[in-house]
Amino acid sequence: MNRIFAALLSLSAAAALTNAAAAADAVKGQTLAKRWCAACHVVAIDQQRANGQTPPFSAIGKTPDLDPAKLALFLLVPHPKMPDMNLSRAEAADIAAYIVTQGK
Repeated sequence: MNRIFAALLSLSAAAALTNAAAAADAVKGQTLAKRWCAACHVVAIDQQRANGQTPPFSAIGKTPDLDPAKLALFLLVPHPKMPDMNLSRAEAADIAAYIVTQGK
């Protein structure tokens, strides 16, 4: 029963993120990225420095089959070396949308 509940919860979260990703605003994402992500990642062409151990947004944006909804979900539950910025779903979707534009 717990597995079913967990699966339904996961599907619900994915659906909500898919909707948020569809309505995402890359311009807002750029502003958020410059505030929250630029200490570690190069987030824009005009940025000169960042932590050399993290990929620039241009490289992340060029990832084959990059799914903005999955990227937004990752931003909500980041890996251990990445700080949890307590982003809202909309903010995560906006940053993901901005990252996708950097790969073009």
